[in-house]
Amino acid sequence: MKKAEDKYTVRVYVKGLVQGVGFRPFIYRLAKKYDLKGWVENRNDGVVIEVKGNKKFVEKFISLIKTQAPVASNIVRIFSKEIKPENFSDFRIIKSKNTSNEITDISPDIAICDECLKDMKTQKNRINYPFINCTNCGPRFTIIKDLPYDREKTTMSPFIMCESCAAEYKDILDRRFHAQPVACSVCGPEYELIYKGKAINDLQKILKIVCELIEAGKIITIKGLGGFHIACDAQNEKAVKRLRKAKNRDGKPFAVMFSDIENLKNYAIVEDLHASLLQSWRRPILLLNEKKRLAPDVNVGFDTIGVMLPYMPFHYLLFEKLNIPVIVLTSGNISDEPIIIENKEAKKQLSGISDALLIYNREIYNRTDDSVEMVINNKERVIRRSRGFVPTPVELKINVDGILATGAELVNCFCIGKGKQAIISQHIGDLKNIETLEFYTETIEQFKKIFRVKPTLIACDKHPDYLSTKYANDLELPKIQIQHHHAHIASCMAEHGLDEKVIGVTFDGVGLGDDNKIWGGEFFVCDLNAYNRITHFDYIPMPGGDKATKNPWRMAVSFLYKFFGKDFLNFNLPFLKDINKKDIDLLFYAIDKNINCPLTSSAGRLFDAVAALTNICTHSTFHAEAPMRLESVLGDNYNEYYDFEIMKTINFDKTFKGIVDDIKSGINVSLISAKFHNTIINIIFTVVSDIRKNHNINNVVLSGGSFQNRYILKKIENLLKNNGFNVFSHKSIPTNDGGIALGQLAIAAKRREMAL
Repeated sequence: MKKAEDKYTVRVYVKGLVQGVGFRPFIYRLAKKYDLKGWVENRNDGVVIEVKGNKKFVEKFISLIKTQAPVASNIVRIFSKEIKPENFSDFRIIKSKNTSNEITDISPDIAICDECLKDMKTQKNRINYPFINCTNCGPRFTIIKDLPYDREKTTMSPFIMCESCAAEYKDILDRRFHAQPVACSVCGPEYELIYKGKAINDLQKILKIVCELIEAGKIITIKGLGGFHIACDAQNEKAVKRLRKAKNRDGKPFAVMFSDIENLKNYAIVEDLHASLLQSWRRPILLLNEKKRLAPDVNVGFDTIGVMLPYMPFHYLLFEKLNIPVIVLTSGNISDEPIIIENKEAKKQLSGISDALLIYNREIYNRTDDSVEMVINNKERVIRRSRGFVPTPVELKINVDGILATGAELVNCFCIGKGKQAIISQHIGDLKNIETLEFYTETIEQFKKIFRVKPTLIACDKHPDYLSTKYANDLELPKIQIQHHHAHIASCMAEHGLDEKVIGVTFDGVGLGDDNKIWGGEFFVCDLNAYNRITHFDYIPMPGGDKATKNPWRMAVSFLYKFFGKDFLNFNLPFLKDINKKDIDLLFYAIDKNINCPLTSSAGRLFDAVAALTNICTHSTFHAEAPMRLESVLGDNYNEYYDFEIMKTINFDKTFKGIVDDIKSGINVSLISAKFHNTIINIIFTVVSDIRKNHNINNVVLSGGSFQNRYILKKIENLLKNNGFNVFSHKSIPTNDGGIALGQLAIAAKRREMAL
């Protein structure tokens, strides 16, 4: 007769990222280890477990669920309750249930694991098979159509498992037990190379031709996990230059993929945290300082390179045969359009760019670009949140259920609320063309379906001309318009779980202010509900409106005209030599007559002006190029800074006079850039210290695209912390406009809560 303590029975609920990551087999093995009986099942709201056995072992079992869970899982909440004992004969994994409109977290796509890499060389039906995966790795978000996460609700549905795969899928002790994308060379997806008008299906022939072409300086289009990529030899300047021209991408750096971490270390400075991030299951692109030059057109004059390591089985197979250590691997699209995901579209759009097209016959359902990160102050910072991160939710302390936040216009992401979770979309891009808008609207519909959300409240930007705002207006639902920079601060607050008064410093390029001027150099005292604009950068005319963002020389002229009148034309400033005198005269006229010269307090336009004035970048070929180039030339061993004035607003008269004097004196641009950056750091510290004194607030929140500047963020974080401030900046959410939607969501939720 069994002891009563062996009948101790509990039901355990596990919430979070617990599906598609090998969670149920893990639970099964753990239960068997402690001789427990019962069952585990996937539900659309998480994982439910019932176990019966020795009370001590049951309690040990529950404690180990969180500490020993699969590496890609993320348990947000685990709770249990004792229930009436049942007659379990063994421990089983039972069929998934769709029980409600609640949902569990969906796994992002996971880089191939070490076990599958070994299987790729030993398992007969998976020798060199480029779609190998298991419960610990492989495609997830990119193939899922609906919940619960079962094969028939993914794009693997058309591929019927062979006997061997089916046996693994049903074997509880196998690593591929209930691995929904499980496949092999007998039954799974296949690659096809289209080259010289012929279709080649033999993988070894495909690899041979692709390697020969890349080594010969040719360009290959390759279907990736979340969309197409375009590849070429990153050491071949002729090939890279040709690719740049074909993509209509003049100045923006290309990402590169190295064969392994050791080869990468020859070309970039790799610290321990860098190596950890690069080799993590997320496999992001990481910005590193360059050590050895690649082809000049890879990063077009910058001292950093965006690098990643292989994450698909095909990448490993390719580098095994490739006689070069690094390739360009850039998004398969024409500049400013979404990454292409369909084979037909790739043939139509990319065949003219590349010498061969490599496709496969599994559908990509959810488009995802590669994610991009950098490290500042030894902390991971996400710049573009997409593959490997999405759709992992942000856990909040406020109810955001039913809110749809439509985001900004540049580097757009939207965000939907589910309970106290914010589910942020993958990187959408700039909402400036019909293709990106279609991607945006399609993805919103997909998220509403997958995550069981029916929006009841819309949060959007105040700017009436943003396509995201127009989309919000067309929905005919209750709507809250949110000031752009308040949303920036709120996004960082939400990321860190703050719901109180803070000092908010938000620097970026553009955001419509309450006075209908263009804000972007702002100091707030705010909480999630409201904000008080304490001070800001002085307003300056922005000649030609948006034209000024592509022609930084216009902003330089605007600042110089404000501080010197036309006298600056006699200063013999180098940047003016290539600017047509008639164009300058037209700017004077436009400023004097206030013709298309909106006023701006933008930090981005200030950086543009200094980049142009120092002749570093007078014309931008991509978003934020001028500030990036200004940062790239600075010498970081200088502590000097320019004078500035803080009255009601922040005045740069003395700053520009100092810069002009240094240019006239022949001071090196690296010193001028450093002094300017130090000026911005000193301004932030001075203003924030004054706000603390007057408002008795010690928490400082930094947000906005200008805080992607590694020098400024590193220095100001350390300076503020050393002076007793609590400093909050972005880590897992982009500080640029890709994080705006999270802030919109949090503000809308807070205002809704206060209105109840």
